[in-house]
Amino acid sequence: MSGMSFGVEVGEMVRANRANWDARTPVHVASEFYAVGRRDPRSWFAPFEWSDLGELAGRELAHLQCHIGAETIAFARQGARVTGLDFSAAAVVEARRIAAGEGSKIEYVEADVHDAVAHLGAGRFDVVYTGKGALCYLPDLPRWAATVVELLKPGGFVYIAEFHPLLNALGPKPGPGEGPELLLRHDYLEGRGAIERDATYTYTDGPALTSATVSYEWMHSLGEVVTTLVRAGLRIDSLTESELLPWPRWARMTRTGSGWWALPDGDPRVPLLYGLKASKPTA
Repeated sequence: MSGMSFGVEVGEMVRANRANWDARTPVHVASEFYAVGRRDPRSWFAPFEWSDLGELAGRELAHLQCHIGAETIAFARQGARVTGLDFSAAAVVEARRIAAGEGSKIEYVEADVHDAVAHLGAGRFDVVYTGKGALCYLPDLPRWAATVVELLKPGGFVYIAEFHPLLNALGPKPGPGEGPELLLRHDYLEGRGAIERDATYTYTDGPALTSATVSYEWMHSLGEVVTTLVRAGLRIDSLTESELLPWPRWARMTRTGSGWWALPDGDPRVPLLYGLKASKPTA
């Protein structure tokens, strides 16, 4: 249970999300999508991420909202001293098992991201990383940003690799009577509260969920993310917008030389993913 207080309604949504991710975890672990033990953990990263992250050997790194640790292992292989944090008890159990099977020394902690300082320690990390599909589960971005700042050492940085809000606004499939064109079907901008989703199947292959199918997501525009980080006291070092995705969101996407996917050359080039690096001042 999170010690970070929310109103009753939002608190219920956060608890529903935790139950949903507990239910998703066994499906994900068994899926071909994650291919646990068979997929190179580095394949979850866009090429520009490694350039932005720089040398990680010997650095203290926290991976927030790490789920089953598919990406977390890559940091350990780069020589970082890694701690993963997730609010799903089921995911943390699996992350520990997977890391042990890979021979990776990673500390995994079960906690809500807003409670990370209490569980991990203030001023401890050189790098805080949060990966794809994480920010949409944050109901209060300023609280999260304050947590990140407190986790970082002076001179440390946060790196956000996240699906672009434009990707979220483009519907994944046509509505009734619509053609195959990519259309704006959802909000890009924040401000309308949580979006309720009731999905029997998760984003991977595998069987349907048997319980806890409802989850809640909050839209966060790129402007909101950047402004929130700056107001929390961080300096924006870089912002990369990319046409790449780690899986084919739409059937007509084609695999690139990096192994990731992009829309065909004849389509407009639009951002589907972004990488944002922001540093904590040394004084």
